[in-house]
Amino acid sequence: MSMNSTEVRCLIAGGAGCLGTNLARRLLDQGAHVDVVDNLSTGRQANVDRLSRHRNFGFIKMDVADPAICRRLQRRRYSHVYNLACPTGVPNIKRLGEQMLMASSAGTLNLLKIARRCKAKYLFSSTAEAYGDPDVFPQAETYVGRVDPVGPRSPYEEGKRFGEALTRFWGGKYGVEVRIVRIFNTYGPAMSPKDQRVIPQMLTRLIAGRPVPIYGDGTQTRTFLHVDDLVNGLLVVVEKGDSGEVYNVGGDEQITVRDLFSAVKKATGLSGEAAFRDHFIEDHRGRWPDTTKLRALGWRPNIPLEAGIRQSYQDLLASMEIKPARAAFGSARSKDGSGPVLGDRPQPAAP
Repeated sequence: MSMNSTEVRCLIAGGAGCLGTNLARRLLDQGAHVDVVDNLSTGRQANVDRLSRHRNFGFIKMDVADPAICRRLQRRRYSHVYNLACPTGVPNIKRLGEQMLMASSAGTLNLLKIARRCKAKYLFSSTAEAYGDPDVFPQAETYVGRVDPVGPRSPYEEGKRFGEALTRFWGGKYGVEVRIVRIFNTYGPAMSPKDQRVIPQMLTRLIAGRPVPIYGDGTQTRTFLHVDDLVNGLLVVVEKGDSGEVYNVGGDEQITVRDLFSAVKKATGLSGEAAFRDHFIEDHRGRWPDTTKLRALGWRPNIPLEAGIRQSYQDLLASMEIKPARAAFGSARSKDGSGPVLGDRPQPAAP
């Protein structure tokens, strides 16, 4: 994205989470002004504190579902609105299901109103969960999914599907430049140690020397994309994608949860055992995005899973104030050869 700091002013809703933090950092580094709105239900104050070191950064603690957000931001002139606001993590559905539904409905409407008033480009972050439990592999954007509108996962799945519908409708009715991305499993720096998604949960459990829960027999498949590659995808969609269109953003290599556990241990050098359990909620057998549409815009994933896991491990150690005892694995570099990522054994920091 070509940035002119006098022209690019971005609003990122949900910007205190892993994805929002990395997107904000990228935009700030490119010279944009960035305001983050987050109620910190799953976002992290520590992420906000780090972003606050940038002089072009602003933070508003607020729920996007609150209509007062429109009044609060009505005088600000944004060029881009990124709607990433929604609690994530399947274990959070029971606890935060109402927030998921309200963020994806009332919150989406409020942010669309802001984008319309500002004549801003608007990006809605949807999810692979919009496909439900798919019977088509890989899933292309044209696949309508296999979903249960009142099932146990519906607060997240149906909330996001409604958000897509509202975004598409508003774009057509009011001439707002809108784009929708369906995000598949993502990981990377700025994850919370309390994050309930699979990679951070595996890492934090292994670091603590606790068994890692694997639900079912572990043969369900997922794909994983490093957050840097995801941010690249979002920026490509905003700048090169067509208004009103939907784009998958995700990794293209399937891996079982059982094999992922082995990969996490190999990448970090940590040892630990899996604890196989019955799933606490209806699970989906697989996830595999067809990214042909996004690749046609020039996007390609760049960071291998092992190197990305190692970097995520280092970042979690730092956030948990645990110092590495030794550099056990040398360096792992991304496919373009940039940046060493070390994987060290953890050692509690001195008090």
